[in-house]
Amino acid sequence: MELWPCLAAALLLLLLLVQLSRAAEFYAKVALYCALCFTVSAVASLVCLLRHGGRTVENMSIIGWFVRSFKYFYGLRFEVRDPRRLQEARPCVIVSNHQSILDMMGLMEVLPERCVQIAKRELLFLGPVGLIMYLGGVFFINRQRSSTAMTVMADLGERMVRENLKVWIYPEGTRNDNGDLLPFKKGAFYLAVQAQPGVCLACPQGCLSCASPCLQVPIVPVVYSSFSSFYNTKKKFFTSGTVTVQVLEAIPTSGLTAADVPALVDTCHRAMRTTFLHISKTPQENGATAGSGVQPAQ
Repeated sequence: MELWPCLAAALLLLLLLVQLSRAAEFYAKVALYCALCFTVSAVASLVCLLRHGGRTVENMSIIGWFVRSFKYFYGLRFEVRDPRRLQEARPCVIVSNHQSILDMMGLMEVLPERCVQIAKRELLFLGPVGLIMYLGGVFFINRQRSSTAMTVMADLGERMVRENLKVWIYPEGTRNDNGDLLPFKKGAFYLAVQAQPGVCLACPQGCLSCASPCLQVPIVPVVYSSFSSFYNTKKKFFTSGTVTVQVLEAIPTSGLTAADVPALVDTCHRAMRTTFLHISKTPQENGATAGSGVQPAQ
């Protein structure tokens, strides 16, 4: 009988060592990812400056080339469905779910030409990472000052039509790994509905001189499957895996007004959530199912 306490203690020690080993591997891989981000940002910044001389959306192709190599370090694979829906030569607002620091790899796998992102202002001060984001044309928003954020969004609305830009936004507003989608913030949808600079593509002289309406841009949802089968910050594991990326059909906004935004948010959230639950391979951690109704913010 005295043998059993020893065996139990040995088993518990073995389990502890396994857990510590997995946690150590997790932190090592995250540290490597951060080191790659800073190192590649410094090198890519130099290349962008030599190639284009400064800040321009054209630098995103250079940044994407570097970032797409990250997946080979981690054994990740991206299965992209219907990517041509992102390639149409027109301005649009692209919205996608936001899960972790690894989202940048997924973004660069499908990033279309002439596409800029919106990011929180704090990222601008992350040394070479902030520099490469600036050089890539990222628009930085101070989320603590709503008036400043609204000014940036208004300027972006004009530029996206005038310069034929696509804008990539995470409408959840923060990283979320709970196995479901958070309610969406409305900024991306107001941007799509109100992207009316007073000069439409049909009439360079101004909309008052022709019968054509101002251009409103469509919303293109992009959904990434759950990372939880290979990356989990709570359980501290980070292994290889496959991410399914589904590009949904564009949601038109022509003729909509600000009053239609809540319904537009709801339509987009429902479509993305249904797709997310369908393409994610693991059971949702919070017990959500495709039929339950998490409503977007009103």
